[in-house]
Formats: sequence, C-alpha cells, structure tokens
Amino acid sequence: MQLYSKTNSAYTGAGFMVAAGAIFAIVNVGTQYTTSNLGLSSSSMAFWQYFVALLVMLPWLFKTRLSMLKTDRLGLHLFRVVVSAFGVQFWLYALSNGVPIWQAIALLMTSPFFVTIGAAIFLKEEIGFARLSATLAGFIGGMIVLQPWSDDFTTIAWFPVIAAALWAVSSINTKQLSSSETPQTMTLYLLLLLAPINAILWTLEMLGSGASEKTFMPTSDIWLYVIGIGILTALAQGSIALAYKIADAAYIQPFDHIKMPLNILAGFIVFGYFPTGNFAIGAAIIIFASLFVMQHEARKLKTEGV
Repeated sequence: MQLYSKTNSAYTGAGFMVAAGAIFAIVNVGTQYTTSNLGLSSSSMAFWQYFVALLVMLPWLFKTRLSMLKTDRLGLHLFRVVVSAFGVQFWLYALSNGVPIWQAIALLMTSPFFVTIGAAIFLKEEIGFARLSATLAGFIGGMIVLQPWSDDFTTIAWFPVIAAALWAVSSINTKQLSSSETPQTMTLYLLLLLAPINAILWTLEMLGSGASEKTFMPTSDIWLYVIGIGILTALAQGSIALAYKIADAAYIQPFDHIKMPLNILAGFIVFGYFPTGNFAIGAAIIIFASLFVMQHEARKLKTEGV
C-alpha cells in the first residue's frame, strides 16, 4: 500500500509539472501576442499579469496566517523579489520584441548553469570538474541556439539569457533564505511584493517613454487577454507548488524540460515559429547538461545524507 502511494504521488507530481509547462506555454504565446501584436507595453503586461495572479491567489493568502510574514531577513526577501521582477521585465521585453519562443525558452533553460556559478561565488560551494564541465557544455548549447554570429542576430536575443541569470540569482537567494524561512513565508513575500515592484517599473517606463505606439493601459480588446494570462499564471505557479509538495524535487525536476517542446508547439500554432539552424543540437546539449547537473546534485545530497 505504501509503495502504491509513493508511486501514485510520483505520477501525480510529474503530472502537475507537465501541466505547469503546458500552461506556461499558453501564457508565453498569449503574452507575446498581446505585446507584439496588440501593442501593450511589456512593463504594463508584467504588472497586470502578476497583479491578476495576485488577486486569484488572495483566497490562499487570506487562508495563510499573516504570522508567516514575520522575518528577520526582510532585506533579502526584498532583494530576491526585485531581482525576480527584473527577470520578468527582460523576459517579457524579449517576447514583445519578437524573439521566437523556441529560442527564448531554450535560452531560459540555461538558468541552472548560472545557479552553479553563483553558488560557487556567493555561497562558496565547490563546483568540481563534473559540474564545471556540464556548465560549460550548457553555455555552448546556449550559444548554438543564440547564434550570435548569424546575420539575423539582434542584441534583444540576449534578454532571455539575462532573465535566466537574474532568476538564477533569485534561486540562490531562495537557497540562502531556506535556512531560516519557511516555503510559505518566501511565497507570501514573492506574491505580495512582485506586483508593486512591477508597478514601479511600469510607471517609470510610462514617464520616460515618448513612444506613442506603446499602449501602457490595456484597452477593451486587450483586457480579456490580460485577465486570462494572469489567471493562467496563477494556475501554473500553483501547479508547480503542488508538484514539489507531492513528489520529490529530484524526481519531478526533469519533467520541467517538457516545457521546451510544448512552447515550440504553441509558438508554431500561434505564430508559425519553427526552430531554425542548429537549434536541435544546442537544445539537446542544454537539456542533457542540465539533467547531468540535477543528477549530480541529487547524488551529492544522498551521499551527504540530506
């Protein structure tokens, strides 16, 4: 009975992770369509997307005891959310300016390699030859996908890489906070602070931009997309939280890679985007390198008895 329960939990956790990837694929194409085709600014999209997501999550926030907001590390919480917000801004700016989803999502998957480097620099973790080799391989895969030597290359194509690096910093901060803070506390601060920080960035862009072609407030034909994307964002985040709650992280993490073909499919259906060049080679290198890093970390934790 216990074996069945564990097996059932593993399947359920994997299912939630795959569901999150599918939902985020819809979110990504919806975001790109709303910004690049309908003209909503990326900063406005970021604010409304996460503000609606916050409203959807309010019942859970009310259910969660406010005592969980008590912390002695408010500065680190704030820094983590600010970094996450800038990651969102770079990611959405790339999508709004036509970076193909197949390229953007592959480059975003270089984040674990930035985590490895950041952990070595800031947390003084030992990288080792295996992790270093996998990290270098991952970046080589990223360059193959990015193709900076191509005539079609634009500097905006770097923005998903910057977003990956920023979210890696956020992950490192999460690891620092996890020594004293509960997952509920970290989630609460992320939800409560992300919308106002995005609001500040949105306001700054409005005040500093003279570009009349940008729409900073959703119009009647855009609101439905914005609300839908916000609701789906909350559902995707909830699916990820449930996946990690139900099953072991080391088991379900590889299922996160399914988001790549799902995003490619969504981008092809909506925009007709299809990978070009040596994308398959670069994407395969990124996936295998990140899987190696994950397996290496899992073995390390098991050896240390964590």
